[in-house]
This record gives sequence, C-alpha cells and structure tokens, in this order.
Amino acid sequence: MNIQDTANARSAYAIGQPVKRKEDAQLLRGQGRYTDDIDLPNQAYAYILRSTVAHGRIKSIGIEEARKMPGVHAIYTGADMKQYGTLQSALPFKSRDGSDMKKPGKFMLSSDKVRYVGDPIACVVATSIAAAKDASEAIEVDIESLPAVTTADQAVASGAPAIFEDVPGNVALDFHYGDAEKVAAAFAQAAHKVKLKLINSRLVVNTIEPRAAIGSYDKAKDRYTLNSCSQGVMGMKAGMVAAMKTTPDKMHILTDNVGGSFGMKAAVYPEYVCILHAAKELGRPVKWTDERSSSFVSDNHGRDHEQTAELAMDAEGRFLALRLTGYGNLGGYQGGMAPQPPTLNTVRNVISLYRTPLLEVNTKCVFTNTTQLNPYRGAGRPEGNYYMERLIDYAAAQTGFDRIELRRKNQIRKSEIPFKSAAGTTYDSGDFPAILKQALDASDWKGFNKRKRESKKRKKLRGIGIGCYLEVTAPANKEMGGISFDADGGVTIRTGTLDYGQGHAAPFAQVLSERLGVPFEKVRLLQGDSDELLAGGGTGGSRSMMNSGMAIVEAAQKVVEQGKQIASHALEASAGDIEFKDGKFVVAGTDRAVDIMELARKVHAGMNLPADGPQSLDVKHVSEGAPAAYPNGCHVCEVEIEPETGNIEIVKYTAVNDFGTVINPMLVDGQTHGGVAQGIGQTLLEHVVYDEQGQLLSGSFMDYAMPRAHHVPDFAVFSHPVPATTNPLGVKGCGEAGCAGSLTSIMNAVVDALSEYGIKHIDMPASPARVWQAIQDAQKK
Repeated sequence: MNIQDTANARSAYAIGQPVKRKEDAQLLRGQGRYTDDIDLPNQAYAYILRSTVAHGRIKSIGIEEARKMPGVHAIYTGADMKQYGTLQSALPFKSRDGSDMKKPGKFMLSSDKVRYVGDPIACVVATSIAAAKDASEAIEVDIESLPAVTTADQAVASGAPAIFEDVPGNVALDFHYGDAEKVAAAFAQAAHKVKLKLINSRLVVNTIEPRAAIGSYDKAKDRYTLNSCSQGVMGMKAGMVAAMKTTPDKMHILTDNVGGSFGMKAAVYPEYVCILHAAKELGRPVKWTDERSSSFVSDNHGRDHEQTAELAMDAEGRFLALRLTGYGNLGGYQGGMAPQPPTLNTVRNVISLYRTPLLEVNTKCVFTNTTQLNPYRGAGRPEGNYYMERLIDYAAAQTGFDRIELRRKNQIRKSEIPFKSAAGTTYDSGDFPAILKQALDASDWKGFNKRKRESKKRKKLRGIGIGCYLEVTAPANKEMGGISFDADGGVTIRTGTLDYGQGHAAPFAQVLSERLGVPFEKVRLLQGDSDELLAGGGTGGSRSMMNSGMAIVEAAQKVVEQGKQIASHALEASAGDIEFKDGKFVVAGTDRAVDIMELARKVHAGMNLPADGPQSLDVKHVSEGAPAAYPNGCHVCEVEIEPETGNIEIVKYTAVNDFGTVINPMLVDGQTHGGVAQGIGQTLLEHVVYDEQGQLLSGSFMDYAMPRAHHVPDFAVFSHPVPATTNPLGVKGCGEAGCAGSLTSIMNAVVDALSEYGIKHIDMPASPARVWQAIQDAQKK
C-alpha cells in the first residue's frame, strides 16, 4: 500500500466518519456468544422457586419430598444462604432530618417474609432444567398472606401494612434539595403560578436476551468464576466480592455478548450468589437462565415516579422557581441505585437548559409490594426533562404565553456559558437557542397548521409537540486504557466499559487509529474479562466514550512516549530528536522513520533494548475519567389521533442533538433511534399493572405492549455539535438522550392534538383506551 492509499484508508476511519460496527458480521451470522450459549463439562442446572404471594409471612418451606426426586443434586433455602448476608444500596443518602437512608437488605432467598410476587424462596439444582422444575413443583411453601400495597401513595397512607417493621410509614428516604424558604417566597411574589401532577409510569425492561449466569469454583485455587451478562465486569466483580464475602483475588467475572440491558443487568442478583454457592458445595459448574415469564417479575423494573410540579413566573413569563413534590417507588426491596433517579438525578436534570434561579425537590422513596426498581435508560434524566417540558406547555396553556416564546425567553444564552445552575451543575458548552431554531426549521413548525387542516379532512386530530432537553451524564470514574501490540500484528484495546449493544469496537478503534495511526481493521476490543482489567466503571450514564475515550487518548500518548525511546534505538538517534506523526516515528529534519506497526514487529522479533528503558509499546493505564458532560437537543413530534378509537400514530419526528464531537455519526444516530423507540414504548404502549393483591396483571407479551416496527416513524436526525471542554475528545454522550427528547415531545404532541376538546393533560401511556376515554369525558362537560 502506497502513502496515498494509507492516507485514504486512515481518512475513511477517521473521527467523524460513519464507520460500520465491527461486530455486526459475526452477530448477523449467529456467531455471537451469549451467556446461555456457554456450557461447561459436568454442569448442573438451577431453577429458582419464586413467591406467588405479594406480601406474606413464610410459615414453612417443605423440601424433603422434592429433594428425593430424580436428578436433584441440592435444594437451597434462605437458611442455607443467610451466611452471605443481604444485598443493599451503597448510596449515602440522608433524609431531610439528617438521618441515614433506611437500607433493609434483601436476603438471597427469603425465609421469613415475601414482599413481592417473584421474591425468590428456593434454588433447586439438578441434572437438567426439567428435573429442577419438576422438583420445584414438589416444594411445599406455606405463606400467610398479608395486605399488599403497590403504589407509593398507598404505601404512605395511614394504616398501610408495614413492609419492613423497622421502616416507619414505608419511607426509606425523605429526600429534600433546595432552600424551601426562598422558593416559597418566589412563589408568593410570582405573577403566574402553575401546578401539574405528573406520573412517570413503571416499565418492565424486557431485554432481547434474558438474564443468565453460569458459576464455577476452583477448589485448588479457592476461586470463583462467574460468566454472566452485565454492564461491566469490574462493577459486577466488586458486587459479587461483597455478596460472596470473599476477596477480589478470589473472584473472576466474564461477560461475553450481551443482548441489551438499559440499566437492568448492572446489578448483582440473588441468583448469581445461589449458583456460586451451589458450584462450591457440589463441586461442579451450575447454570441458570431466566425465562420470560419469570423475568417479568424478577428483573429490576424501571421508572415509577410521581411528582407534582410547580412553576413560578413573573409577569413577562420569566421563570422564578421550580418545585417538585412527590414519590419514588422502590418496590419490595431497595435496589442498589433505585433511590438515585427520583432524587439526585432529578435535581440535576429537571432544570434542563432553562435559566431557573431557584429549585426545590422533595421526594419520598417508599417500599411497596412490587418488583424492585433500579435505573432504566436515562435513570432520572428523561424523567426530569419530562417534568419541565410538560410543565412549560401546561404553563403556556394556562397563562396564554406562546409555548415556543416561553422557552426562548428562559433558555440559557450562549454568552452566559459557563452557566452555574440552581442544581449546582456548571454547563461548560452549548448553544440552546440555535438548536431550538434548527429544530423548528427542520420540522417545518410554521407549516404545521396546513398539515393539521389536511388531517382534519381525514377526520384525524393532529398535534405537534416540542421537547427540549439537557442531560447531566454520570460523573467521572477510574477507567482503564490498555493498549497492547500483539504478536500476530493486531492491536488490543483493554477498557472497563462494556458493549451490550452500543457498538463500542468501531468508535474506540477510530479514536486509537487517529491518535496512533494504527490500521483500523487491526484493532480489537477486550472488555469482558475482569482478570485483564485494572479498573472499569462499566457502561451507564452515557459516559462510555467520555471515560474510555479519555483513557484511550491518554494511553495512546504513553505509547508515543515509550515509542520514541524504542524508536531511538531502531533509528540510531537521540530520543529527544524523535517526532511522532502520521503513525510514524521520525528523526526530526530527516526522512529516516519507522512505522509504529513495524516498530512493534521489531520488538516482537527480539529487538535489543536497554534494560533501563521500555521493553515494548504496550501500556496499562488507568485514567481518572472525564467529568459529567451535558448532551442536549430539541425534538419535535407530530401525531395523528383517530377520535373514534383513540389510536395514535406518530407521523413526523425531527431531532436535533448536541452530542459534542461525534466520533461515528451512524452509531450516534442509531442510539437516538433506539432511545426514541423506547420513548414511544413508554408514552404510548408500555404499562405495568398490579391488582389489589399485588399480582402482576401485565406479566407477558400478551398483556404488556412493546413497540413494534409499525409504531416507529421515519426519523429526521440532525447534529448540532458544540464540543465539550471537559474531555480531550470533546464528546458529550448520546446513549440516553433519545428517551429524554421523546417522552417530552410525544406527550406534548398528544396533548396538543387533544386540546381541541379542552384536554390539558393526559398521563403516560397514552393508550387508545385512555385517549378515547379522555375524549368521551371531555365531550360530557
């Protein structure tokens, strides 16, 4: 390959190019390796017996007959697993009175009380999954049923059943942020005040791949190995070390391909502890794979927050103060990060991109007899933006202000950045008014009335909604940037984020290729083996490119520094005279040079190097990580509603996003599409429903509606990048923004269409039945 061909190849894979995902050919041929694909010699199979009662005292668990059944190796109950203690949140929250958040732990298997349908009671291990299931049916469980509560307001009501005896009123955390007196004073002097109760509905995550794990134990090394789906092996390792009450050197975590997670697979679950216990006890590997009917009740659920949002404005419509008061449902136990979305993450995100001097957030996080909650795509970011955007539209309708002008008037100007918000965050970059203008132009906002008239001719209601958003990504964490030049000519990146569908391999390779000039096609990615990593924060909070990207950039610089010293011996020159450019180490002022890949080959061939200098180009680096960034944008949605049926169709969708420097626009657009699709699910279709006894009524795909292809429109996605100043690549994160833009724009469009009937609000999901009923009720007034 000549110099021009090399340059062309590098430019094709440069930062900003829409490079195809590296892994797709393998996955599309069915050659991916997921956890359930793994089978180890002599393995046994585990099945989890779960409670069919939402709230009750366990009087007895009879396993004697079941233990005698063919193929059964062991049956474990709560008594066997108590040695491992409990799973509980590590978050250091305090209630408004200064007391610590209440953290009653979750035992691996319940032995005294069950607190939701799906609560694990026993683990059966047998020669086959069929034998394990048969034995589980022979277990005799006697549970004394107790009254159940499924919503937060029920749980805090007077006389509600105590889910944990040592948690008064079922309130784990009474969270408060802000200066209540100043906020109250602002409302007292406000010319305009609006209040709106908003529900962010509960969701079942429903990843395409159910959770699975296979555990083994090496007696000679006294060491556990867990193959499991996760969002990062180092986080899972830390959690499993704590759960198994062992030390880091005794725990090995492996994660292969993962079929989606959205926050749900990040946590340590009781099943993982049970199978490692069984593997050690039985001296053989033990495999467990969830089934969809079980995952509906055992996987951590998402969202389920309720807030009354209030906005104070002066006579001209300028925002004076914002106040939220409401609840976050934790479910029957406190998931590791469950209190964060309705509290601190709501604080950080609800102000969005608006100049809001005062903020107060009051959230009670409460226990109910439902499946436990944990972060779901966005983890409080879409929720916070939803509260603000619905409130702005509602305020405009109540006061007569134009909804676009109300946003323009209160948006933070480019000249005001860096901007310190009332949430304590500092926005380092952005051009919010320009993005709003671009979104209005690209969506042909001015032409909407014409389209509305055309819809009316077909007896359809048409509505248009706008959803501006700004997200605060997860904070910095230590992240590995490992680079090795392998003997076979490949280059391996080692980093502790984890690809569970995002497509990390191509953009990470683009960054490394541009920094070092190594061939894109030679770059591999290793993320899923804890023995190969020094640190890793996993993937979550839209921070993978910020943290792994920063780690790769820093590690690449170390490669260059080491390479200059090694190249000085190859080129017989002083290291101080060596320059690095276009993938080559060059003696300054001469044409003497060595390509980085050639230098790596020389090292592997046994190049004679002094003992007091670097012996290879390989680097194992741990970065301190990049601080939070602020992806933002504006989405515009148009819907048509059929009044006779309440059916909603999204007929036009436009998104303008600022994700900072865009490494790979094709993958960024794909992330936007996926986030919007999940927003469509929540706004129009998905809804977890429990009955009064805590039984899940929407426990299968027959009862729980997921978005399908016909629900998703063509997207018009545009980029308006304003690079971040807080990381070397200028990236901001894009994985969760589609949800933030879609929840707001879709629901605002639905309400706009229904405003013809005087309807000013409808809660998610705006299902046909709900919309039809809202129209019927409005027509009776």
